[in-house]
Amino acid sequence: MSKEKRFEKVYSQGALETMEIWVDRETGVNYLFRQIGHAGGLTPLLDRDGKPVVTPIYD
Repeated sequence: MSKEKRFEKVYSQGALETMEIWVDRETGVNYLFRQIGHAGGLTPLLDRDGKPVVTPIYD
C-alpha cells in the first residue's frame, strides 16, 4: 500500500461552517465536503452537465 495520502484538500473556506474540495489522487475525481457544527456531508462535485469534475493527475 502506498504511503502517500489518497485524498488531498485543495480548497477550504469558513471556520464554524466549512466547505472544502478534496481530490482523489488515484482517480482525479473532486468531492465537495460541507460541514455545519457536528453535521457534514460529502458528494462528488459535478459540472453543469451533471458529470463529475475530474482533475488531471500528474505523477
